[in-house]
Amino acid sequence: MSRPYRWPESQANVLTWLRRLDGGNQVFGEQQRIGGRSVESMTGRLLVATPTLKDPNFDRTVVLLVAHETGGALGVVLNRATEVPVAEVLGTWGELAGDPAVLFEGGPVQPESAICLARTRPEVKKRLSGFHPVSGALGTLDLSADPERMRENVTGIRVFAGYSGWSAGQLEEEIAAGSWFVFDALPGDPFVERPDDLWAMVLRRQGDILAAVAHFPPDVSLN
Repeated sequence: MSRPYRWPESQANVLTWLRRLDGGNQVFGEQQRIGGRSVESMTGRLLVATPTLKDPNFDRTVVLLVAHETGGALGVVLNRATEVPVAEVLGTWGELAGDPAVLFEGGPVQPESAICLARTRPEVKKRLSGFHPVSGALGTLDLSADPERMRENVTGIRVFAGYSGWSAGQLEEEIAAGSWFVFDALPGDPFVERPDDLWAMVLRRQGDILAAVAHFPPDVSLN
């Protein structure tokens, strides 16, 4: 991962797109028409790569969808940690990062940009400036905000370099082709302390045959 980063500027491009979705005609959670058919928005849900997905960008990844509408979808990979401390790049923000307090590779698109996930504290009832809800208390956080002010309102952050993006209908086609499982996310999924275990963990909690998928070898041809 190259440095130095220019994230306060590049993050604005990502957040502009998210704000457009948040304030436009499409409302997350409602049915939308994609490819001529009604599709339930998957914002806030998990994409879990199936063992047959061999794209190195997504092999055994767990992706949280932070936006899904008729124009496409945007998410971040939750289980690819780097060795770069958040504090090394973003200073005081590192104090708010949960373990492991490192940057994560969010996906292959615009790796010089950043998306920050955070959870609001239970006592926070009003909408925060710079916080864009995704699902429940989870949302994206504008890193140009004052970290000291946000410290009082959020608990734990995770910062992702780059993101994963799909054009209109592309993600639906990949799901239909068997590249992704789609599951509900638990509140702690984006902030697990052992992200390398997340792929298997999400599959195991589904039970039955899906739990067995968690034990597939990396190369199924060797099984």
